[in-house]
Amino acid sequence: MLTRRQLTGKRAEDVAAEFLRARGCEILERNYRRRLGELDIVAREGGVLVIAEVRTRASAQWGGASASVDRRKQRRITRAAQQLLQQRAALARLPVRFDVLVVSDLAAPAGARVEWIRHAFETA
Repeated sequence: MLTRRQLTGKRAEDVAAEFLRARGCEILERNYRRRLGELDIVAREGGVLVIAEVRTRASAQWGGASASVDRRKQRRITRAAQQLLQQRAALARLPVRFDVLVVSDLAAPAGARVEWIRHAFETA
């Protein structure tokens, strides 16, 4: 049984994946989990591998969802991406971009809103 928070996160990831698909991205993986971290969405946009972190928050009081992708979170995403690329040689040949998709208004009658932040961070 999923918690309310987990259900909200899953719904946000579903919305984000559909958003990317509608914009021509091919979804390759979802919820790629490894000990060092997790990748919410792995997609291909043309010849670029997109590692997308999905964030949602009920309030912008603490800086909004995109502000929650701090250095520590970036390192975890980067490490998980490195593991993925070690396991999938075909993907390792592609340039990699780290994006953040901020999903808000999940319960709005008009539908959720998605802000796509391309090149949200660089690897160190």
